[in-house]
Amino acid sequence: MHDQLMALAEELTAAGESPASPCPDPVNAAMIRNWTQALGDRGDRWAATAPPAMIQVWSMPGLDRDKPASIADRPLTLLNESGFTGVVATNCEQTYDRYLRHGERLRSTMRFAGVTGPKRTGLGEGYFVTWYQAWYSGDERVAEMMFRVLKFRPRVRGAAKGRHPLRPAVGLDTRFFWDGVREGELRIQRCAECGRLRHPPGPMCPSCHATKRDHVAASGRGTLHSYVVHHHPPVPGHEPPFVVALVDLEEGVRMVGNLLDCPPGQVRVGMPVELIFQEMDDELTLPQWRPAGAPAASAASASGASTSAASASKAAPEPAAEAADGLPGLSVELTPTFVISTALATRDFTPVHHDTALARAQGSKDIFLNILTTIGLVQRYVLEGLPDAVLEGISVRLGVPAYAGDTLTMTGRVVDDRTVEVRGAVSLGDHAIATVRLKERA
Repeated sequence: MHDQLMALAEELTAAGESPASPCPDPVNAAMIRNWTQALGDRGDRWAATAPPAMIQVWSMPGLDRDKPASIADRPLTLLNESGFTGVVATNCEQTYDRYLRHGERLRSTMRFAGVTGPKRTGLGEGYFVTWYQAWYSGDERVAEMMFRVLKFRPRVRGAAKGRHPLRPAVGLDTRFFWDGVREGELRIQRCAECGRLRHPPGPMCPSCHATKRDHVAASGRGTLHSYVVHHHPPVPGHEPPFVVALVDLEEGVRMVGNLLDCPPGQVRVGMPVELIFQEMDDELTLPQWRPAGAPAASAASASGASTSAASASKAAPEPAAEAADGLPGLSVELTPTFVISTALATRDFTPVHHDTALARAQGSKDIFLNILTTIGLVQRYVLEGLPDAVLEGISVRLGVPAYAGDTLTMTGRVVDDRTVEVRGAVSLGDHAIATVRLKERA
């Protein structure tokens, strides 16, 4: 299958840009109102133009059984037939040449950009598929988008998966640490008398010999102090080769964990790394490491028992308060109604955003926010903080899923007159890291 997939990807890439089906509806107030209400975008900003982050909505096919063909259909179908039935979006970059006016009719073109893989990920082994889409009003291009998805072979959840064969020993001295891991927090023991941090935890401070202790939450950032590549003997629940890392944390202690999403040949002492939580089974989660900035969805799993996307570095989301640069924070409660209604408003009928049972069958623990909603929330956040801004583009890299029942907290930083950086965090860590480009003011 791999060779057939790569040959198909090469064929499609060489074909270049080709016409896609016309957008089914003109830009209209009813769809805009539905979209803005679902995403909580209030006010009359869009009385004459359409929200730029809606651009893909105009060409989404919806539930039509006779869906128009897409440039990515053949490789996605081949992956489906080969058992790679799971799908999650990982990256999206939209460029807006201008805002759309009500009543405009659009057409679009598509071009294929390639397939990479196979990659072992926290969701399962998979391939990344990338394509571009452009929208035109008449002969004028009005927007372009790069879109990337991960097609993966879902891991089995529940009874068929079984327990991970190795379990940590949890005692009085270490219970606080594993309680923190379950809550998505990396905790370091601290002496309550002299304040010294220590790891591994113990009953007595090695510095002042006090027995009173508490803990602090680590930032989840560090550098690689040393490592080994394990080939033999076999370790139950792990597939060799895998990298075991000794990490210097920013807080001054060292910690051991597997290094994920990095082939052994690319590991280097001194490289920056960040925390990632890896689900080994329904009850056990382990703190592991990955190269700083690696996409969460592509975190390589050293264990066949991993059943869900490993989370990014966990730090408590900032409260929705005034940020240091003047942008207000934004907290969004991700109720099931919100997750489902926003997916429908973006004309995304993928089951993982609506159907809990089907989402779990694909290795997810629940329904989760779709990427079109995430982009819309980034737009809403920036324009609520900078109401006079005109957007030129939004680039989003997804991290951990934003599950129903969680809270999405958005914070941002104005880099310069043309750039805003946005972070969207949930309880598992960073859901999205976005860069918003602004048009130069006249």
